[in-house]
Amino acid sequence: MLVVLLFTAITIFGLKIAGDMGIGNTTPAAALIAVLTASAPAEVTGRGTGVDDATLARKASAIASAVARADGTQGVDLLARIAAALAPLVPTDTEELAGLEMGGIPIVTALSMHTGIPAAFVRKEAKKYGTARLAEGADIEGRRVTVVEDVITTGGQVVISTNQLRELGAKVDHVLCVIDRSPDHGAALAAEGLAMHALLTRAQLDEAAARRGS
Repeated sequence: MLVVLLFTAITIFGLKIAGDMGIGNTTPAAALIAVLTASAPAEVTGRGTGVDDATLARKASAIASAVARADGTQGVDLLARIAAALAPLVPTDTEELAGLEMGGIPIVTALSMHTGIPAAFVRKEAKKYGTARLAEGADIEGRRVTVVEDVITTGGQVVISTNQLRELGAKVDHVLCVIDRSPDHGAALAAEGLAMHALLTRAQLDEAAARRGS
């Protein structure tokens, strides 16, 4: 399963997950959304923090490449494979899963379907209209919640979102991610009392990329 995921992450998506600033966190999720919804790359990606025009163009190019090399069936299959591989990492006392906007949303949806554990979708900030809630979906108050993210680099947004969930009454001790790209194995999360469980690491992706290039 690990080999399949590595191959898929590097080959089907064709994304520089361990590469340039601006490419690696939400770009894979945007590519998946583009594949599943047949949306144009410009419609599913944003500039992000500190991203210049050239990097934004590379993001759109990476997504276009993913769309050209994959179809909706492959996208759904990838999500199912990731969910199946992540499932054993979910702490046994988890009562709710919480996917962070936006990369964590497709992951937590697939994981919830695979495990049967209810899921909530966590915004970066609550909207001022509609339900005006930070977390949509499953009720998190008083529940043991495992946070789900696609890629963790610094862990800054995960810490912010986790503390917000705790303020809403959630009991959060664990964070689950597909790729740990952090240079310190999630030190920022550990400082907040969070244990990180990663399916893949940057070192594994670098090693797989090197094997493909040799």
